[in-house]
Amino acid sequence: MGLSSEKLFHKLTEVCNHFDIPPSTLRYWESEFPSFNPKRNEKGTRFYNQKDIEEISKIHLLVKQNKYTIQGAIEKLKMDKKKIDENLKIVQKLKKIRDFLTQLKQEL
Repeated sequence: MGLSSEKLFHKLTEVCNHFDIPPSTLRYWESEFPSFNPKRNEKGTRFYNQKDIEEISKIHLLVKQNKYTIQGAIEKLKMDKKKIDENLKIVQKLKKIRDFLTQLKQEL
C-alpha cells in the first residue's frame, strides 16, 4: 500500500504503515533530523506533506536499508544530499518495476 500523492497531508499511522515503522521511530526521527518537521494542528496531531514523505524516504533508506546510525545519516544527508536523492529515485523505480512484475506474474 502506497501513500497517495494526490492527498496534501497524511496522518502518522498512514506514514508508519507505509514505511513499516512504529510511530515512536517516526517521532524520534522528527526530533533528530532538523530537515524533518511535520505540521501540527491545535491538538498536536501530526500531518505529513509530500516534502515530509520525501525526507522520511531518505532517512528510511539510510537508517533502515543501508544501516547507518542516526548521526551517520545526518552527516550523510548534509554531505551527499544530491547522491541520496538519485539513489532514492532509483530505489523507487526498482520498487515500481518489482510491483509490476509481481502483478504480471499473478495474472499469468
